[in-house]
Amino acid sequence: MRYWLMKSEPDDVSIDDLAAMPKQTVAWYGVRNYQARNFMRDQMEVGDQAFFYHSSCAKPGIAGIVRISKAAYPDVTQFDPKSPYYDPKSTSEDPRWLNVEVKLERKTRLVSLTELRTHPELEQMRVLQKGNRLSITPVDPAEWDFVTRTLIGAP
Repeated sequence: MRYWLMKSEPDDVSIDDLAAMPKQTVAWYGVRNYQARNFMRDQMEVGDQAFFYHSSCAKPGIAGIVRISKAAYPDVTQFDPKSPYYDPKSTSEDPRWLNVEVKLERKTRLVSLTELRTHPELEQMRVLQKGNRLSITPVDPAEWDFVTRTLIGAP
């Protein structure tokens, strides 16, 4: 099993939105970065866990834990001309963009970006690296354990 951090803008889909969805499941749509797409396509597997991270907001940080519930498949928003994620170069025969589905495991207290930065155990965490803007990043098992055991605690 692998661990991930997946960013979502709460104005689009927040942890509370996910909690209110049928089956508490959502397609992780709109990824338009090849490296993030490749993580979904080549490395993510059903059962992997991820931190649900609120980004581009007043208080960015980890807001919950999700599990990958469906492997990568074509993101339908790439084919919709009315979607902000439309890609005219993508076709159903040769889709460029994929998404996975995630299911809520649990909401957590918000572990802010500022708080994450205060822990030397997390200094190599990709989300904390200067210039990192990827919406999906791998999380080292030691980092996962530290955050879940020390910062979030048991459910």
